[in-house]
Amino acid sequence: MTDVIDRTTLLQSGLATSATRGRTAPRSWIARLVHSGGQVALGARPVVLGAHASCDLVVDEAKVSRRHVELSAVEGGVRVKDLGSTNGTFWQGSRITEVIVPGGATIEVGGAQVRISAADVLLVPPSERDRFGAMTGRSIAMRELFAVLELAAPSDATVLIEGESGTGKELAARAIHDHSARARGPFVVVDCSAIPENLIDSHLFGHVRGAFTGAERDRKGAFVEASGGTLFLDELGELPLPAQARLLRALEAQTVQPVGADRPVSVDTRVVAATHRDLARLVAIKEFRFDLFYRLAVVHVAIPPVRERLEDLAALIGAFYTARGAAPGPVDGDNLERLRRHAWPGNVREVRNVLERAWALSGGLVPFRDLKLWVEVQAAPTMGEVVDTALPFKDAKERWNDHFERRYLASVFATQGGNITRAAEHAGINRRHFRELLYKHGLLERPVDTDEDS
Repeated sequence: MTDVIDRTTLLQSGLATSATRGRTAPRSWIARLVHSGGQVALGARPVVLGAHASCDLVVDEAKVSRRHVELSAVEGGVRVKDLGSTNGTFWQGSRITEVIVPGGATIEVGGAQVRISAADVLLVPPSERDRFGAMTGRSIAMRELFAVLELAAPSDATVLIEGESGTGKELAARAIHDHSARARGPFVVVDCSAIPENLIDSHLFGHVRGAFTGAERDRKGAFVEASGGTLFLDELGELPLPAQARLLRALEAQTVQPVGADRPVSVDTRVVAATHRDLARLVAIKEFRFDLFYRLAVVHVAIPPVRERLEDLAALIGAFYTARGAAPGPVDGDNLERLRRHAWPGNVREVRNVLERAWALSGGLVPFRDLKLWVEVQAAPTMGEVVDTALPFKDAKERWNDHFERRYLASVFATQGGNITRAAEHAGINRRHFRELLYKHGLLERPVDTDEDS
């Protein structure tokens, strides 16, 4: 897959899994020259248009200045900032200095017309692998996650990982690090929810001796400690707004200012962040900065909870046995059915704990079928729990419907062994319609050239 996809273009335009696609930052803005067709994608940094060869998009017009205008993606559209050009930048007939324009806008740059347009965040087809790092899963949702991480890991793109407690967010971050060029560098973990607000700057950026009461010696800080490697910011959604602004500056400048220091310190640190919260919703209610969300969500993924990928239980159980140096034997029968009826609020972490307890009760690493399991059988959470009442009715209903559709389709498609005909018959809908729904939710790759009636 990575051999046929331009990684630079893809990461600049943004990567997301199906579960986050509708909630990620709109980053795939395209600035296109109307007459010549030249274009540039707006990624995590601003782009410059002008006549000089060093510009991101060279505009070969006599009235265009060397560095004419800067474009950057912001909440609500694209910020257009004239860079002191001789002949000016115009929008809707008026000369502008700086303005935010919506998708579909056409600006005039020294006589050349530039159209701003938006496109969907790109998706990639599911991976052929059933493992990535210490994570395992054969479900479509997990293989889609693996596909995105396989593509993103070798780059230095920031990654935002969403997922409930126990789904394996730190395992994902570690796998990203281990599959990158930074694998021999440090992997530093910071739990943002565990740091007192008055010590956040010290933990992240360091301090010098005497900077505050109790600062008895210099401290490097997590950014410096992780330089040359990866910094994993867990529970990022708990970071207060003032600290978010300072984190954004560090990400943009790749420098940090230790508390009490006179000079900034340069760092070379890749950031992977994780949260159990919906950052898009926090942005909407002004509890999380859009610019930081945008900067972090270059790659935006969600790890599905165990209850939404029960078809992976057997693989998870096998992986935990293997990690203990034992063979599970056939993972099926009454024990597996009992585990499938559990709601798994603790996710993968709970699967491991249930097995550890069963091994203790059974006298050791006995085959799975012989385990003495102790687990509550209870109903899984209802669909009503995914309704987001912070959204308007129409938007909340659409998100609920999309969530139901994707869960249902993924489960039926996986249960029927990936056979569209059998899955469509089980669902009681037309085969072609079922296939289109799979395409819609990113559960099946749409072929470039196909006979739709095949």
